[in-house]
Amino acid sequence: MSVWSVILSPDFLFTSIRVMTPILFAALACMVFTKGGIDAIGTEGIMLSCALAGPVGGYLTGSVWGGILLAMAVGVILSCLFGYFTLVLNTNPVLAGIALNTLSGGLTIFITYYLTGNKGSTQSLNNPVVPDVDIPLLKDIPVAGDILSGHSVLTYVGLAVTVLLGIFFWKTAMGLRIRAVGENEKAAGSVGLKVMKYKYIALVLAGCLAGIGGAYMSMSYVSFFSRDMIAGRGWIGMAAESMGHGTPWGIVLSVFLFGLADSLAIRLQMLNLPSQLIQTIPYVVTIVAIAIYSRHNMQVKRK
Repeated sequence: MSVWSVILSPDFLFTSIRVMTPILFAALACMVFTKGGIDAIGTEGIMLSCALAGPVGGYLTGSVWGGILLAMAVGVILSCLFGYFTLVLNTNPVLAGIALNTLSGGLTIFITYYLTGNKGSTQSLNNPVVPDVDIPLLKDIPVAGDILSGHSVLTYVGLAVTVLLGIFFWKTAMGLRIRAVGENEKAAGSVGLKVMKYKYIALVLAGCLAGIGGAYMSMSYVSFFSRDMIAGRGWIGMAAESMGHGTPWGIVLSVFLFGLADSLAIRLQMLNLPSQLIQTIPYVVTIVAIAIYSRHNMQVKRK
């Protein structure tokens, strides 16, 4: 089996879309944070906590949507907690974000052990999982159907939310006000906008998106929570948001690039290459992409 036979296949692109979904939600959450003038550094920790909340909520309610709603609620709580410390108590955002990420790492292990007696995963809970959907008509189209149909419901939700956020931030009064607050809160406040109100709206929206992204990891990507399962996707989401210039479609393209890299890492494992080297591919691509993006920005500023 050659590298090209692995890459040039519908299954490779199908997997790319599958693995890009949690990064898409992370990047969209970071976009909302940024539009509201809020640091997005806590996204990784929020997603990790929500990844645990999803299966727990699904197990307690017996419903997939109960799990997703609990994950979204936890995302909102942690997002607003981060906002309270940074916006009200004036805590350094970087320190607050690191504290939130560290707290999530330890707290999820504790709760997992308390509920299951296992520090590693929640497999014993047997929680419901998000169903996959075959799209009528599209599924019967050769190649395109194999790539675009049969994904998780949350994948299609993520793409729909991307469109809705584009409309929200560029076409609605509330979205424009959030952007105004994020770009210059003093100027926004001087014309009568309630700065804290719009920042907290951004925090709630971002928390919901991070919550869905975390729930996808434990209720669709796999069917259970495992420790540290977000594995840097929150950080990659921050990179994708920056590379996409904070626009929905730019973010989708950036996220798809990272999805391709992640899918490539998964596929290359079939070729008996060193696993340690293969697993670095998504992160190497992230570093290279950020370096190219930063260099481009510097050149633009010099002009």
